[in-house]
Amino acid sequence: MPPPSPGRSVGPSVCVVGGGLAGLSAAITAADAGAVVTLLESRARLGGATFSFVRDGLSIDNGQHVFLRCCTAYRGFLDRLGVADRVWMQDRLSLPVVTPGGRIHHLSRGRGPAPLHLAGSLSRYPLLTAADKLAAARAVLGLRRIDPEDSRADDMSFGRWLRRTGQSERAIDALWGLLSIPTMNVAPDNASLGLAAMVFRTGLLQDSAAGDIGMPAVPLSQLHAEPARAVLDAAGADVRTSARVTAIERRDDRLLVRTHTGDVPADAVVVAVPHDDVAAILPEGAVADPTALRGLGASPIVNLHVIYDRRVTDQRFAVGHASPVQWVFDRSEVAGLSPGDGQYLAVSLSAAHSYLHLPVAALRERFLPALAELFPAARAAHLRSFLVTREPQATFRAAPGTARLRLGECTAVPGVLLAGSWTDTGWPATMEGAVRSGVRAARRALCVERVSQSREVDAAAADRPSMEGAMST
Repeated sequence: MPPPSPGRSVGPSVCVVGGGLAGLSAAITAADAGAVVTLLESRARLGGATFSFVRDGLSIDNGQHVFLRCCTAYRGFLDRLGVADRVWMQDRLSLPVVTPGGRIHHLSRGRGPAPLHLAGSLSRYPLLTAADKLAAARAVLGLRRIDPEDSRADDMSFGRWLRRTGQSERAIDALWGLLSIPTMNVAPDNASLGLAAMVFRTGLLQDSAAGDIGMPAVPLSQLHAEPARAVLDAAGADVRTSARVTAIERRDDRLLVRTHTGDVPADAVVVAVPHDDVAAILPEGAVADPTALRGLGASPIVNLHVIYDRRVTDQRFAVGHASPVQWVFDRSEVAGLSPGDGQYLAVSLSAAHSYLHLPVAALRERFLPALAELFPAARAAHLRSFLVTREPQATFRAAPGTARLRLGECTAVPGVLLAGSWTDTGWPATMEGAVRSGVRAARRALCVERVSQSREVDAAAADRPSMEGAMST
């Protein structure tokens, strides 16, 4: 940010705690509005739950992330970073579903309006019976009528609702769970109907193009952390890594953010950290019951990074059915694997409680044969590397009753705001929800500061000599 010109006031000071997507979007939004921004991140890097590391000369993402065309806030964030050309997006939704033996079926959209754009694909989908398809059509109509913000929908499990609408276990496994597990990171029986309705309505049932799938075309750190740091540096923001915040205190009319390396005064503070870390640093009384946030729980994701000595599939990504493999991605080019030098497949396992603590050898023993069943060419391939990354607290647990535990951006302490995909965004724990929360909290922080400044001006005017007051009337 350039120094203020003579007669130009310096903007409010905003401190952002946390350098994940929520914190980065909050910091950039505040800086774009003219605020003096300090960003504090406890880790030695930015990016939060989206980052990359180098292993054996390859760039490995800690987890595989996708987004949809309806993720407008996240896509706007990429535009602001100048990296919209570093992602790939489908022209038209087509989801390859691969079964043992290597047969591939596609769930894709046609040219009609939503939800009829899915009718043709569902009618040809061989993993459902004719009765399943009729029941699925009824469920689609039912989901369109559900209000995701209705507390009754939030209190019911998605799996229970599906069975009440006549969905068979086969249909739940081959259709509904196929889509809901990766988006909410819980199985249908453990998922809030309200959040499930939001996912299906927003992604598939309201706009025919909304569900088109996009994914990073570069390592995650090159997509988020590095360009965000460049934008903040150009804006004059003070970005500090390895800066762990220990407390936030209210001092007179300002806030003080305490760290092990020094204190940061601020007019407003955006706290963009995981829900289980919030209570330890918020000022006393900021939220009614900090311990209640523990009820959000956590749902893990495990990623398997499998490198073969040859190509075993031509699919950019695919979803496994009747297999322990869930989603699998070809990350060869992104990771820097030379053409003709093998193939790097990343297997993403959501709701991975049963895999979280399994040894690497046990995961390898289970998933290599499963991959070979889905991609028969892998049977003749030689394994060059098998790496496991685990995110024990990847997301909050999108269970029934979750909505009442998620907090809005405002706290009881003026100027202290909350951000993060766990806050009350209406979305499950996604990159879209994280960015939305950061933008919203930053705008609220700036609004709080303007109100505060206005009150100070009014108070100062009341104390001026009567002649000045008379001249102003």
